[in-house]
Amino acid sequence: MTDTQFIPDSDKFGKQVDAVNNGEFTWESPSNIALVKYWGKKKDQIPENPSISFTLSNCKTITTLRFSKKNDMAFSFDVFLDGKKQDDFKPKIETFFKRIEPYLPFLRNFHFTIDTRNTFPHSSGIASSASGMSALALCLMGVEKKLNPDIVTGYFNKKASFLARLGSGSACRSIEGDLVVWGKHELIDESSDLYGVKYPYKVHDNFKNFQDTILLVDKGQKQVSSTVGHNLMHNHPFAEQRFKQAHSNLERLMPVLESGDLMAFVELVESEALTLHAMMMTSNPYFILMKPNTLEIINKIWAFRKETSLPIGFTLDAGANVHILYPGKDSEKILEFIKNELVVYCENAHYICDEIGFGAKQL
Repeated sequence: MTDTQFIPDSDKFGKQVDAVNNGEFTWESPSNIALVKYWGKKKDQIPENPSISFTLSNCKTITTLRFSKKNDMAFSFDVFLDGKKQDDFKPKIETFFKRIEPYLPFLRNFHFTIDTRNTFPHSSGIASSASGMSALALCLMGVEKKLNPDIVTGYFNKKASFLARLGSGSACRSIEGDLVVWGKHELIDESSDLYGVKYPYKVHDNFKNFQDTILLVDKGQKQVSSTVGHNLMHNHPFAEQRFKQAHSNLERLMPVLESGDLMAFVELVESEALTLHAMMMTSNPYFILMKPNTLEIINKIWAFRKETSLPIGFTLDAGANVHILYPGKDSEKILEFIKNELVVYCENAHYICDEIGFGAKQL
């Protein structure tokens, strides 16, 4: 599928817009955590390599979009976070609207009120762009379906993922769950650079009730944004080898997901996390987003795993926080270890218990 298939018929759409004056949609959409990371992108939010992620369940954004007909043809919208008007969000939303206007030509016909909130604290150090942009994309697709009721669920989700990607790359992996692939991979049918797709192959029961306990090491704003970090891959001396490695690691992960080999899963996912940060440390300019407590936690996890043989592992996002991944059957022992030995390394002893989820929901 090419992006042109997401462009509606302009003549038909004009008549549909004339028939609708106002409405409201509410969607909740989760965050996600990549197992095989994407780092580096081309024009129009196209990834340099494929990635695969667990969709989360509890860390999500809930967005209500209200819209009403207007006469002028300028973009018109207001943004609220937790009930407070956020004019500083408007430039990012306007950039998003400009990118998606060819695919949603009704955007200039309505005034929009975007009312959003996160189930996790705004200062928690968890990136909200994936959940936030996917929730907004789903609400906008609600408007399109109101204008064109013939839209089917498969197309709805695919286009929502496509639109979300144009707001935040990883947002395209938050529409569905529990495992989502974004980026073309020759061994994964229907995989695409344009949107995320549900992982289509067999997954062992070992991964069906996976837990993600997020240790909030640093709740402050990152000193280097993800956008800047991605751009530094353009002239990175190791970029091409990294992109090949991601393809290879996704291929290696497929039999692991089928067999249920938890230790092989841990080894691959941890290596991916450390490679992501190695790319940051070897960029020009170079930067480090891990903190001393990030390393303390990693070493504690390694020691605990060696001592107990429990399949506990970690991954990292583009920041200092640590996502601890483990099967639900081992939750009691691992949570005891987290509380007794790891929470001390978190800012204000703050951590979040999450688990695999199954995508966004309309409320």
